[in-house]
Amino acid sequence: MRGDGSVKQLRIGVLLGLFAAAGVLSWGAARLWDAFGTLPSVPVAAPIVLAVIAVVLFATALSLRARLRAQRERRPGAKGVDPLLAARAVVFGQASALVAALVAGMYGGVAVFLLADGIDVPAHRDQAIAAGASVLAAAGVIAAALFLERVCKLPEDDDENHGAGAARA
Repeated sequence: MRGDGSVKQLRIGVLLGLFAAAGVLSWGAARLWDAFGTLPSVPVAAPIVLAVIAVVLFATALSLRARLRAQRERRPGAKGVDPLLAARAVVFGQASALVAALVAGMYGGVAVFLLADGIDVPAHRDQAIAAGASVLAAAGVIAAALFLERVCKLPEDDDENHGAGAARA
């Protein structure tokens, strides 16, 4: 958070940098680990947990968007959105996106190693599929977090900062 109570907007470049750095380190670690023993398997729960987080973020964004729309249109009985609740949702989304970028890079590096090492080995193929599913689910988390951030962004953020403003709730 900044001094004025606003939350800095998540930058795609930071997410891509985390993804790339984690991918390269993970690929190198997988090569090293494989040279000394058996590479640990990708947990089956990894893509499932990431998908659940993406669904929660997306559902939160849809709920907040509907409530904000009802509030803007001054519908009778419209339930307002507490700014602190929206700020917490954005911060949760941003934290989730940062972790998802790291996880996607980690599993992406492992998947690249497994695919390069030999897709004809059934164990490698299964692990590469699980790692790829984890990368896709992590991308879903990032997309949902960016959508949530966009939903909670105030219209005057663009006016004040010419499109590079902070997401505020």
